[in-house]
Amino acid sequence: MSSEQTPVTGPDDTGARPRRLTYAAALAALEGLALVVGGVWLLVLGLAGEPDDRQQAVTGGVTLIVLALLPLLAARGLFARRSWSRGPAVITQIMALPVAYNMLTSDGVAVPAGIVLAVVAVTALVLLINAETTRALGIRGPGNAGDGAR
Repeated sequence: MSSEQTPVTGPDDTGARPRRLTYAAALAALEGLALVVGGVWLLVLGLAGEPDDRQQAVTGGVTLIVLALLPLLAARGLFARRSWSRGPAVITQIMALPVAYNMLTSDGVAVPAGIVLAVVAVTALVLLINAETTRALGIRGPGNAGDGAR
């Protein structure tokens, strides 16, 4: 066993936060806020309005609010340049793509919302997997694990 230890590399805090990382964090925060608004709207509709199924409306509202925690926590981590935050942010975008597809194949007012959601999800994914973002978060790719020891 060697007495040398591999230094732990963290996020590249030497410069300003890259704009791509800031934009990705803003998009994740926007998605989280949209989920909170949708959840609150469903809750209000379920409790004060006349929904088809009150229990389903309340359950859907609570579910949306809880689901909003993932992109909101990811956005906070991205703003703080935490490497763990990219995973939840990417998962959020991947989960948004089938939702956008379902909205696009529906009728009426959901189609424009589906277009917006698809554009936001794809844009956020591109920003999150960008090399500049990866470097700013201190994430090393496969085959680069030993680079910190040199």
